[in-house]
Amino acid sequence: MKVTNDIFYVGVNDREIDLFEGQYVVPNGMAYNSYVIADDKVAVMDTVDARFSAQWLGNIERVLGDRKPDYLIIQHVEPDHSSGIADFVARYPDVTVVANAKAWLLINNFYGAQLCGNRITLNDGDSLCLGAHTLTFIFAPMVHWPEVTVTYDSADKVLFSADGFGKFGALDADEDWDCEARRYYFGIVGKYGVSVQALLKKAAALDIDIICPLHGPVLRENLGYYLNLYNIWSSYGVESDGVMIAYTSVYGHTKAAAEYLAERLKDNGCAKVVLCDLARSDMAEAVEDAFRYGKLVLASTTYNASVFPFMHDFVDRLAEHNYQNRTVAVIENGSWAPMAAKAITGVLAPCKNINWAGTVTIMSALTRQNLEQLDALAATLCK
Repeated sequence: MKVTNDIFYVGVNDREIDLFEGQYVVPNGMAYNSYVIADDKVAVMDTVDARFSAQWLGNIERVLGDRKPDYLIIQHVEPDHSSGIADFVARYPDVTVVANAKAWLLINNFYGAQLCGNRITLNDGDSLCLGAHTLTFIFAPMVHWPEVTVTYDSADKVLFSADGFGKFGALDADEDWDCEARRYYFGIVGKYGVSVQALLKKAAALDIDIICPLHGPVLRENLGYYLNLYNIWSSYGVESDGVMIAYTSVYGHTKAAAEYLAERLKDNGCAKVVLCDLARSDMAEAVEDAFRYGKLVLASTTYNASVFPFMHDFVDRLAEHNYQNRTVAVIENGSWAPMAAKAITGVLAPCKNINWAGTVTIMSALTRQNLEQLDALAATLCK
């Protein structure tokens, strides 16, 4: 696939994978992206997962014919982007591999110090001239690994964005970008909003027409839309007006409370209400929705003097991903010693700018008083 006259896509689609990074369900697979810049000098941007090295090398050969790459540029050392280095160097032993010092440390750790004979070690802001194309390397530490570099090609105004602006799903999947990009961002990058904000500020000084990520499609139209979403996500802003109700239930009483509240929210005019059974939902999608909407209700039974395991997992993930700037309410259920609210608020205590909207306590089954409390909670959340 041509990206521009001189830049070609040579990545691969992985339709064999079921769990990305051992935890994220990817029903439509993954794309491992790599690009060739064919100028006076030839540069290859990143590799692919080792299982697809042969296919990737074949893609490169179809683009280059008899030409040999001069440079292999490694922006990110996660194995899905670097484990093809050995096969590439074996095929092209005279190639020079380009990476920063932290990347070299990780490459050595993964693959051994003798892997690459010809090396260039980058400093932040260094440039590499290929002919008509000059590449500028911009360090982006902790987006989402410490060695990450993004690369700007001033000739075609292309930003090679590493894992930034990536998404789940193979490139031959017909699916919405926002949903799988959001789930990817909050699951993998979301903890590092400050680092993403720093990169966005650097990117704002560049004239960008095309974004080439390491996962997902090349972005070349309405870039302001994607940049705006990344700004909202990385600043922990509210993307959509709505309320998410995440619940766990053993015998159905807590579920009944969650469903009743959802109906009362709709009656009060809430535009969007998302109801999520944490025991049956994809946890990454649940985390995605918690960050998407501005208000969250956590409804859980008490379990072993704490909180039900699926809810514990959920709030742990929110806390470790820097959940903040939200309104949160709790519905707890406990037949003799309700403790869920205490456990939930304890996990989320370090989170910044949480507006606690109140707690409703159920003792086994819903009472008229509980229904009145849920009515009042709905009215508060819909203000």
